[in-house]
Amino acid sequence: MVFSDLFFIYVFIPAFALCYLLGGLIDKHILGDAGSKSLAARNTMLVVFSLIFYAWGEPTYVFLMLGSVLVNYLCGMAIHRSTARRKGALAVGVGLNLIILGTFKYLGFFARQLIGLGMEVEAPEIALPIGISFYTFQSISYLVDVYRKDSPVQRTFKGLLLYISMFPQLIAGPIVRYGTVADEINARHVSRDDIAEGVYRFLIGLGKKVIIANQFSEIADQFLVTDFANLTASGAWVGILAFTMQIYFDFSGYSDMAIGIGRCLGFHFNENFNHPYCCDSISDFWRRWHMSLGSFFRDYVYIPLGGNRRHQPLNIFVVWFLTGMWHGASWNFIIWGLYFGFIVMTEKYTLLRVKDRIPGVLLHVYSLVLVVLGWGIFYFEDFGQMTRFFTVLFGGGELHDFVTESALASNFWLWVVAVLFCMPLRRQAAQGIARLFGEGTPTEQAIVMTARLVYSVAALVLSTALLVGATNNAFLYTRF
Repeated sequence: MVFSDLFFIYVFIPAFALCYLLGGLIDKHILGDAGSKSLAARNTMLVVFSLIFYAWGEPTYVFLMLGSVLVNYLCGMAIHRSTARRKGALAVGVGLNLIILGTFKYLGFFARQLIGLGMEVEAPEIALPIGISFYTFQSISYLVDVYRKDSPVQRTFKGLLLYISMFPQLIAGPIVRYGTVADEINARHVSRDDIAEGVYRFLIGLGKKVIIANQFSEIADQFLVTDFANLTASGAWVGILAFTMQIYFDFSGYSDMAIGIGRCLGFHFNENFNHPYCCDSISDFWRRWHMSLGSFFRDYVYIPLGGNRRHQPLNIFVVWFLTGMWHGASWNFIIWGLYFGFIVMTEKYTLLRVKDRIPGVLLHVYSLVLVVLGWGIFYFEDFGQMTRFFTVLFGGGELHDFVTESALASNFWLWVVAVLFCMPLRRQAAQGIARLFGEGTPTEQAIVMTARLVYSVAALVLSTALLVGATNNAFLYTRF
């Protein structure tokens, strides 16, 4: 089940909302008392629906997730209670998480490499559990933060299960740190503003995914899912630019929806994207793209290895190697990670020292070209296809054809809308209205509320219409 699904929007969410409201009544009139506000029934409803959400597509692997949560709960309690064995409990917990991730995500990959070297081993065919990379990293961050005493231990299994399995961020992030939501698990308040903001944010993400990303996926497939025999250079550029738009609006749209649902429940997840295609360097791009993953590797890998203090080049390449591996068990992802690691390392000693003297337009063009080329590496897991694609991309064949021209002309407004929505238009529009009518004035509030209402209704209606009979609605990052 995915967020941009008619069943999720019109069946799952209403059913969950009704049960959650029922849980609220139970908390208030049965479980609560004068001195406290219970969330026990609502948390139970959230856990139950999260497990249903995950088991909908993978009923067997829900038991794997439950086992993972149990291991992390026991290790977390051991870290908290023991002084002499804290390191051992941490090592066991992190090690078991990595073993689970490695078995399901990388065992087949490594077996195939050994077969390629002539060794007689059997390559297991193991289906990848959805979201395993995300909930494994959240589990590791929980154990490390408890060990460092940056976050309190979760004393109940249900509380930790709620954190790990919470359906808004379960299968495709953002990677939510335990400390971000620790206090809100058992003590949170939801206001009308939270619900209004959450619904609006969800519909922003729904529009990004259904109205923009899904349409670009059709354009990308038209040019990239081919043997390239008839592909022209312009077609290759249109195809990879379409994928560049698709992956951004797909993943940032999912993050918007996750943040919006969380907000409706009283959880405040951190932002995961900050208009990455407005970057002026590759270093800046990665400060804006998938920020929860970047901060995870910074805090749990880069800094512990020595950060900027010692072995900085090695630390950077280790982080980027792992970033590539995290995205998938394939050499193209490793090369993609090292590609960006090399650029980031090079920028530290060159571009970033003279950036103030270079026109912003040139910096922006430089950054986007390298990002787009990076997505070319990311897209093709088959090296033969990748080689043929880049050969065509750089002019190894015909330069232009009518099909490419048609793809641009017939989707002209889609390209325009996508480019505009890559920019911080909402923030700029809000600032402009505030300056024009006065921040916080009734007129300013009325205009903002009307604009949000019009967008929300339009996004829901148009997305619903596009989802009827849709065949290309899967989220890209559920694969990772």
